[in-house]
Amino acid sequence: MELKFRVQVKIQKPVAEVFDGVYNPKKLTGYFVSEASGPLVEGTTVQWAFSEPPVPPFPVQVRQVIPNALILLTWDGGEDNAETRVEMRFESVDAQSTLVSIAESGWKETPKGLALSYGNCGGWMHMIMCLKAYLEHGINLRKGCF
Repeated sequence: MELKFRVQVKIQKPVAEVFDGVYNPKKLTGYFVSEASGPLVEGTTVQWAFSEPPVPPFPVQVRQVIPNALILLTWDGGEDNAETRVEMRFESVDAQSTLVSIAESGWKETPKGLALSYGNCGGWMHMIMCLKAYLEHGINLRKGCF
Protein backbone atom coordinates (compact mmCIF):
# COMPACT_ATOMS: atom_id res chain seq x y z
CA MET A 1 0.00 0.00 0.00
CA GLU A 2 1.40 3.39 -1.01
CA LEU A 3 1.85 5.72 1.96
CA LYS A 4 0.29 9.08 1.08
CA PHE A 5 -2.27 11.57 2.36
CA ARG A 6 -4.08 14.82 1.52
CA VAL A 7 -5.35 17.49 3.93
CA GLN A 8 -7.28 20.61 3.04
CA VAL A 9 -8.97 23.68 4.48
CA LYS A 10 -10.78 26.73 3.12
CA ILE A 11 -9.22 30.07 4.01
CA GLN A 12 -11.33 33.20 3.76
CA LYS A 13 -8.81 35.26 1.80
CA PRO A 14 -8.13 35.72 -1.94
CA VAL A 15 -5.93 33.10 -3.59
CA ALA A 16 -3.01 35.52 -4.20
CA GLU A 17 -2.87 36.40 -0.50
CA VAL A 18 -3.01 32.74 0.58
CA PHE A 19 -0.35 31.70 -1.94
CA ASP A 20 1.94 34.52 -0.73
CA GLY A 21 1.40 33.34 2.85
CA VAL A 22 3.27 30.15 1.96
CA TYR A 23 5.66 31.44 -0.73
CA ASN A 24 6.91 34.49 1.20
CA PRO A 25 9.46 33.64 3.95
CA LYS A 26 8.51 36.69 6.03
CA LYS A 27 4.94 35.42 6.25
CA LEU A 28 5.87 31.72 6.57
CA THR A 29 7.94 32.54 9.66
CA GLY A 30 4.95 34.33 11.17
CA TYR A 31 3.02 31.11 11.75
CA PHE A 32 4.96 27.97 10.74
CA VAL A 33 8.76 27.78 10.61
CA SER A 34 11.17 29.79 12.78
CA GLU A 35 13.57 30.25 9.85
CA ALA A 36 13.12 30.26 6.08
CA SER A 37 16.20 31.14 4.03
CA GLY A 38 14.28 32.50 1.05
CA PRO A 39 11.09 32.49 -0.98
CA LEU A 40 9.88 29.28 -2.61
CA VAL A 41 11.32 29.98 -6.06
CA GLU A 42 11.20 27.10 -8.53
CA GLY A 43 14.57 25.35 -8.89
CA THR A 44 15.98 26.55 -5.57
CA THR A 45 16.72 24.83 -2.29
CA VAL A 46 15.67 26.71 0.83
CA GLN A 47 16.50 25.98 4.45
CA TRP A 48 13.70 25.70 7.00
CA ALA A 49 14.05 25.35 10.78
CA PHE A 50 11.65 25.07 13.72
CA SER A 51 12.09 26.41 17.24
CA GLU A 52 9.05 24.53 18.63
CA PRO A 53 10.03 21.72 18.83
CA PRO A 54 13.68 22.54 18.14
CA VAL A 55 14.66 21.31 14.66
CA PRO A 56 17.88 22.58 13.07
CA PRO A 57 17.78 23.92 9.49
CA PHE A 58 17.06 21.33 6.82
CA PRO A 59 16.90 21.56 3.00
CA VAL A 60 13.64 21.84 1.08
CA GLN A 61 13.89 21.54 -2.71
CA VAL A 62 11.42 23.69 -4.66
CA ARG A 63 10.60 21.62 -7.75
CA GLN A 64 7.72 23.53 -9.34
CA VAL A 65 5.84 26.75 -8.72
CA ILE A 66 2.74 27.97 -10.55
CA PRO A 67 1.79 31.32 -8.98
CA ASN A 68 -1.50 31.20 -7.09
CA ALA A 69 -1.99 27.53 -8.00
CA LEU A 70 0.82 25.10 -7.03
CA ILE A 71 3.98 24.71 -4.96
CA LEU A 72 5.73 21.34 -5.33
CA LEU A 73 8.48 20.50 -2.83
CA THR A 74 10.65 17.49 -2.07
CA TRP A 75 12.60 16.76 1.09
CA ASP A 76 14.10 14.00 3.18
CA GLY A 77 11.31 11.74 4.33
CA GLY A 78 13.13 10.75 7.50
CA GLU A 79 14.38 7.35 6.28
CA ASP A 80 17.44 6.37 4.30
CA ASN A 81 16.97 7.45 0.67
CA ALA A 82 13.29 8.30 1.12
CA GLU A 83 12.57 11.61 -0.56
CA THR A 84 8.97 12.67 -0.09
CA ARG A 85 6.95 14.85 -2.43
CA VAL A 86 4.81 17.67 -1.02
CA GLU A 87 2.18 19.14 -3.34
CA MET A 88 0.43 22.32 -2.19
CA ARG A 89 -2.54 23.38 -4.30
CA PHE A 90 -4.36 26.71 -4.09
CA GLU A 91 -7.83 26.92 -5.65
CA SER A 92 -9.89 30.07 -5.73
CA VAL A 93 -13.38 29.25 -4.45
CA ASP A 94 -14.59 32.82 -4.99
CA ALA A 95 -13.07 36.33 -4.82
CA GLN A 96 -12.60 36.10 -1.04
CA SER A 97 -11.85 32.43 -0.30
CA THR A 98 -9.30 29.81 -1.24
CA LEU A 99 -9.20 26.03 -0.86
CA VAL A 100 -5.70 24.91 0.15
CA SER A 101 -4.79 21.24 -0.12
CA ILE A 102 -1.50 19.62 0.82
CA ALA A 103 -0.62 16.10 -0.27
CA GLU A 104 2.54 14.20 0.61
CA SER A 105 3.81 10.84 -0.64
CA GLY A 106 6.98 8.82 -1.07
CA TRP A 107 7.72 7.12 2.24
CA LYS A 108 9.05 3.60 2.30
CA GLU A 109 6.38 1.04 3.09
CA THR A 110 7.86 0.15 6.46
CA PRO A 111 6.61 0.60 10.03
CA LYS A 112 8.90 3.63 10.34
CA GLY A 113 7.62 5.06 7.03
CA LEU A 114 4.03 4.62 8.21
CA ALA A 115 4.78 6.42 11.49
CA LEU A 116 6.55 9.25 9.66
CA SER A 117 3.65 9.66 7.22
CA TYR A 118 1.14 9.90 10.08
CA GLY A 119 3.31 12.48 11.80
CA ASN A 120 3.58 14.59 8.66
CA CYS A 121 -0.15 14.31 7.99
CA GLY A 122 -0.85 15.88 11.37
CA GLY A 123 1.94 18.40 10.82
CA TRP A 124 0.58 19.62 7.49
CA MET A 125 -2.95 19.90 8.87
CA HIS A 126 -1.53 21.92 11.74
CA MET A 127 0.34 24.11 9.23
CA ILE A 128 -2.71 25.00 7.14
CA MET A 129 -4.80 25.68 10.25
CA CYS A 130 -2.02 28.00 11.46
CA LEU A 131 -1.99 29.63 8.01
CA LYS A 132 -5.75 30.17 8.29
CA ALA A 133 -5.45 31.77 11.74
CA TYR A 134 -2.53 33.94 10.61
CA LEU A 135 -4.19 35.24 7.44
CA GLU A 136 -7.74 35.59 8.76
CA HIS A 137 -6.95 36.83 12.30
CA GLY A 138 -3.27 37.84 12.41
CA ILE A 139 -2.35 35.35 15.13
CA ASN A 140 0.37 32.70 15.44
CA LEU A 141 -1.28 29.48 16.65
CA ARG A 142 1.99 27.54 16.60
CA LYS A 143 3.70 29.68 19.25
CA GLY A 144 3.71 27.76 22.52
CA CYS A 145 2.22 24.56 21.04
CA PHE A 146 5.23 22.32 21.57
